[in-house]
Amino acid sequence: MRSMFQLITSQVIDAIQSGADNYRMPWHHPAGLRLPSNAITGRYYRGINTLVLWAAAERVGYRTNKWATYQQWAQNGAQVRKGERSTTVFLWKPVGQESASEDDATDARSGSFVARAFRVFNADQVDGFDAVEPAAAKLDPCQRIDRAEAFLGRVPASIWHGSDSAFYDPHSDTVSMPSFEAFISPDAFYSVLSHELVHWTGSKQRLDRDLSGRFGSEAYAMEELVAELGAAFLTGHLGLGCEPRTDHAPYIKTWLRVLGGDPKAIVTAASRAQAAADFIIALAEAAASTAADGDDLNSSTSTRIAA
Repeated sequence: MRSMFQLITSQVIDAIQSGADNYRMPWHHPAGLRLPSNAITGRYYRGINTLVLWAAAERVGYRTNKWATYQQWAQNGAQVRKGERSTTVFLWKPVGQESASEDDATDARSGSFVARAFRVFNADQVDGFDAVEPAAAKLDPCQRIDRAEAFLGRVPASIWHGSDSAFYDPHSDTVSMPSFEAFISPDAFYSVLSHELVHWTGSKQRLDRDLSGRFGSEAYAMEELVAELGAAFLTGHLGLGCEPRTDHAPYIKTWLRVLGGDPKAIVTAASRAQAAADFIIALAEAAASTAADGDDLNSSTSTRIAA
């Protein structure tokens, strides 16, 4: 079990170290890079697997977000090229429900759960697979992005625009943001806003995310890591870029120290980040559904009145 976590942690540490000089972490993805997904089932990878696959794609330079096991590629008429190296991801299942949809699995048990490790290959590593990739949107840096505005605008957080810096104040339960025009690009604005909204989810009335019990005096730096990862997951969900932030340089050494001493630390951080992203997505989707129901009701009422 420890060796499985150590393998994944080592991959992330290597990716962080390689980008430390220019503050580019493995979760800083360019505009248009989507969440990694299984090429055959279409399901998106989540949590630590998202981070591991982003890191692998950044390290090797893969151009696609499509992944699958050797057998999945073979069963669908594609062939992994000789000499290509796999990337390891894993899936947790309750004991007694160990079956999984992917192949090439290695099991490791911990309490009432079993972790299954899978070796996956990117679509750039195979022959015979023709993926139709949507063209990345060409964005005007001076324009707001409608889908991001609609999505983040549905999150019921108190946000004040016009601040000198971006931060979440837990005492007033308010997110403060510089004006849109102060950012170098729309993606940078939405990435930073997503980061602060992940902090917002950690309050006691929401996810009550207290990392002090796990990380002690380094909890603040690890909360920043959770917010970094959560923002990357959210911008990946929206198909936007997540850009490096030089103001996070002081945290990098702490992250490397914590990850080097605790093989499960990155799994914990990614899990908390995924929970925060899921929480925000659920709020936005619920608000959109309520608005749609209201529109349907108004339309129905108008029709009855007209009749």
